[in-house]
Amino acid sequence: MRKIGILLYFCLIAGMVAAQDLRSPNGNLEMNFFVDRQGAPVYTLKYKGKAVINPSKLGLELIGGEKAKFGSEISSEKDPETSLYDGFAISGVQNSSFDETWHPVWGETKDIRNHYNEMAVTLKQKDTDRDMVVRFRLFDDGLGFRYEFPQQKNLVYFVVKEELTQFAMTGDHTAYWIPGDYDTQEYDYTVSKLSEIRGINQAGKQGNLSQTGFSDTGVQTSLQLKTADGIYINLHEAALINYGAMHLNLDDRNFIFQSWITPDANGTKGYLQAPCTTPWRTIIVSDDARDILASHITLNLNEPSKIKDTSWIKPMKYVGVWWEMITGKSEWSYTYDLPGVQIGITDYSKVKPHGRHGATTENVKRYIDFAAKNGFDGVLVEGWNIGWEDWFGKSKDFVFDFQTPYPDFDIDEVHRYAKSKGVQMIMHHETSSSVRNYERHLDKAYQLMNKYEYPAVKSGYVGDIIPRGENHYSQWINNHYQYALEKAAEYKIMVNAHEAVRPTGISRTWPNLIGNESARGTEYQAFGGSKPNHVTVLPFTRLIGGPMDYTPGIFEMDISKINPDNQSHCNATIANQLALYVTMSSPLQMAADLPENYERFPDAFQFIKDVALDWDKSLYLEAEPGEYITVARKAKGTDNWFVGNTTGNNAFTSEISFNFLDPGKQYIATIYADAKDADYKTNPQAYTIRKVVVTDKSRLKQKAVPGGGFAISLFPVTDKAQVKHYLFSK
Repeated sequence: MRKIGILLYFCLIAGMVAAQDLRSPNGNLEMNFFVDRQGAPVYTLKYKGKAVINPSKLGLELIGGEKAKFGSEISSEKDPETSLYDGFAISGVQNSSFDETWHPVWGETKDIRNHYNEMAVTLKQKDTDRDMVVRFRLFDDGLGFRYEFPQQKNLVYFVVKEELTQFAMTGDHTAYWIPGDYDTQEYDYTVSKLSEIRGINQAGKQGNLSQTGFSDTGVQTSLQLKTADGIYINLHEAALINYGAMHLNLDDRNFIFQSWITPDANGTKGYLQAPCTTPWRTIIVSDDARDILASHITLNLNEPSKIKDTSWIKPMKYVGVWWEMITGKSEWSYTYDLPGVQIGITDYSKVKPHGRHGATTENVKRYIDFAAKNGFDGVLVEGWNIGWEDWFGKSKDFVFDFQTPYPDFDIDEVHRYAKSKGVQMIMHHETSSSVRNYERHLDKAYQLMNKYEYPAVKSGYVGDIIPRGENHYSQWINNHYQYALEKAAEYKIMVNAHEAVRPTGISRTWPNLIGNESARGTEYQAFGGSKPNHVTVLPFTRLIGGPMDYTPGIFEMDISKINPDNQSHCNATIANQLALYVTMSSPLQMAADLPENYERFPDAFQFIKDVALDWDKSLYLEAEPGEYITVARKAKGTDNWFVGNTTGNNAFTSEISFNFLDPGKQYIATIYADAKDADYKTNPQAYTIRKVVVTDKSRLKQKAVPGGGFAISLFPVTDKAQVKHYLFSK
């Protein structure tokens, strides 16, 4: 089989036309592009002389349309030309280089270098007189490329049947994957060989309120891979605008992935009008796993911010009336008396409250008090608005109005009380995936937020999409998410979208996209639990496109202690939960547990109070997907550092140097770690806290148990009296 592959490679090379080479600025990556004998565009990629991507074809297949003419009579004729994947010749090549440093509004670092070499290849399809440009950008850490369609006579309006981009692997790599699905990304990750995906795929699917698979070998991006010789490869996309989200479908005989775009209700993958571009396809490559986590390719392939004044975009740390509903302690709804709700007609004053409603004025004030006491910026309240009695599973169009509170939620009083305490409220808009309904109410909903000074909204898209037949990640629905985001910017509102399409770096262009869920988050710890290594995979997959509202900080792991009817267990230690605030970087961080559970462990809770949200610098100290991640981050505008480590299914002993600290300075390091007898199943609340004095010469050897980790705060010594009670670290 290997001999056949080599022979095929040389046959392609022999038949190519005008081969073009492109190298990364440091020379470690080399891309080759050519057109084969059938006129098909083909690319390859090497890293340090080793093949990473074998010859892989490029192109799109169109749906034959009708050429219509309007006059006294309407006439049409079929257009049979559906190929944008062969019959091409290279008609032009433009090479350039680019190097800039830009400053994100928020994020993992205050400065991002955008440095690449570019090659734009213009392809002419002679028989149809159509042009297509393939633009490649080669960075030191990977490759981005996209299709571009310039203004032209013979390609104006066209419909994509399928994008035919290939990623030909060099072997049976290890993959960190979730099943391909048009409607959900909320799966636990599976680690397997590529050849094993087919046999595992169906078993890897956990039930969800909306899910649509498409293939036994289909997987989602961002896809993390590792070769037998230790090369890490990450496949994803950037700048997903006006297009369906890309999945990958595997030819498991030849180990070739092909792009698989989410279809619309008609089964088509995209309606386009030239001039236009597709999203970027990205391949991040390194022989060091830490480089995958540190890559900024996804952001760099997006446009600069379209929001000129970004002063209103501010990271937030929040608590909320949420976990008590997720666990089943409380409910979103107000009454059991209503078999159905008609917004604007149903009179809630005439029904009996069931007494389990979480979003009451009194209960929300309790959270506001807790936030104010502990220095949190905001409070999220779910279930404040009418309509939750029949919100899900009814295929209901007019499901919420996003305006009217329940009788026991006094929106005026809550606003007054929060403001008096210096706390901001975070709005919740669950759409029940009735997208048409949300858009019809969007302006009034955002105006209400402005009236009551809500700076951010958590939107949700639970259940099947309305319009019926659409998928969560199709072109039309992706355009809705973008519309809501841009509309929010008009009202100076930050957006945290749940169940929406996974991010692709758009937060550079629209930095009010302050967070997304778009993966299996903490709520699943109350729905049966997640794998203990889940949080050591997410930074290599979901977070490649942008930050996640993971909602960490669970201190009570036995959900039955909150709700006796729920026997779920959170598969993590307290030290692991603290570390997530560093390893899962996000400008929007929730302390997800109930206030009373934090009051039980005030010494551990101190780290959540201390940890920053925004960073000047981030250093990935140790990393192996699915096993462990250790990250050090410097808080923006300060000399404070925070370190976090999360560990997967196996114990791990971290060995790190503090050489990132300023020379000549002393720091008080508070180390929150797993106790020796900690166990994520049987003893998750066992932790230790110790304080030592460290310098840039200090080193740390710290053990973490399976599903555990550690967190460290590092504050500069400002008074020598501070250190007399602490040991000096070596």
